[in-house]
Amino acid sequence: MTDVVAQAPAARDGGLRIGVLVVWGVGVLAYIVSIVNRTSLAALGLEAADRFAITAATLSLLAVVQLGIYGALQLPVGLLLDRFGARVVLTVGMVVMAGAQVLLAVAPDVGVAIAARLLMGAGEAAIFPGLLRVIGMRFPRGLAPTAVQVTGLMGQFGQIISVVPLAALVGLTGWTSAFLSLAGVTGVVGVLVVVVVRESRPAAVVRTPVLRSVGTAWRSPGTRLAFWVHFVTSFSGNAFAILWGFPFLVAGQGLDAATAGTLFSVYVVCGIVFGPIVGALSGRFPRARTTLVLTLVGVQAASWAAVLAFPDRAPLPLLVALAAAMCVGGPASMVAFDIVRDHNPPELLSTATGVVNGAGFLSSILVILLIGAALTVQAGGYSPAAFRLAELVQFPFWALGILLVLRAHRIVRRAAPERG
Repeated sequence: MTDVVAQAPAARDGGLRIGVLVVWGVGVLAYIVSIVNRTSLAALGLEAADRFAITAATLSLLAVVQLGIYGALQLPVGLLLDRFGARVVLTVGMVVMAGAQVLLAVAPDVGVAIAARLLMGAGEAAIFPGLLRVIGMRFPRGLAPTAVQVTGLMGQFGQIISVVPLAALVGLTGWTSAFLSLAGVTGVVGVLVVVVVRESRPAAVVRTPVLRSVGTAWRSPGTRLAFWVHFVTSFSGNAFAILWGFPFLVAGQGLDAATAGTLFSVYVVCGIVFGPIVGALSGRFPRARTTLVLTLVGVQAASWAAVLAFPDRAPLPLLVALAAAMCVGGPASMVAFDIVRDHNPPELLSTATGVVNGAGFLSSILVILLIGAALTVQAGGYSPAAFRLAELVQFPFWALGILLVLRAHRIVRRAAPERG
């Protein structure tokens, strides 16, 4: 059984209050730290391969198990959020992430490292949905899409921290000290969440069976459209940022670490620029959301096609364009939460969000795993030719996702033409 909020707080229909912004700000800080934790292997994949003496397929497993548990827990986390609220769930998530980094810091072998990444995914699974709940329940409806995009772009700073300062810290102090430091920062922010985050008590509570809540959320055509939007927009950017982007740029394209780090900064800066724009367009033109999403997906696919068309190494300007194209996946995936918010009642908001948020991590897991497997079976290892073939696994996912988005969009148009 789960308790669900029967009505949204009054702040949904009024203006923003300072208290809401403070709670949101602390939640954003927790989200930034969670992204640092998630992408902490982004610039350290090759170091992790050397430290644990593992192949590319096993290296991809470190990311896959993390994303797998993240995706698997999205629905339970949504149900827990509807039952206990954001403060409890966010706090538990921060504590689990801190423990996971301690375990990774002292891991003697790859088996313990995999266990640490499992814990990391479990802890991180609570953070973004908890923050979406704060936005969905407390922000005015007209401002919510922009707030979601700003949240997403703020999280991009976590990727810069993991690629540049964290990688430098590992070089200066060593693997163990660097990851213990990250665990300490995560714990401190967890304490801040306990102190600051509060959620208004619901005016009424309705008990609904878990399976009924999930079924009701899934039967909404808008939830299914949001699911496939998140599926098709997330995997390329996630595979690039979480594991394979840095090795592709360094080993596959011959860039030095500093230049590759700069390209990751381009990835983040472009996300900062495009996020609010996509959020504003999503809020202003809700009926054009599917067109917006598919346009951004097309930009990603075209950029990869252009880079992979070169028989050896692509020109640097084209790699810059690729990094910029990867960044639009994040803002595009956030549109899914605008869709799910507009097509579900407040009492099912977190449950439906959990269903949708798992979609992108399902596609990301499959793509990351398949890239690692494709690299492993090729004698070329991390060569440009090996990466060229491995990265091609993304294109069938784009084709399938686009078809399913279009199908779900037609159903939404028939079921709710005023919101399609």
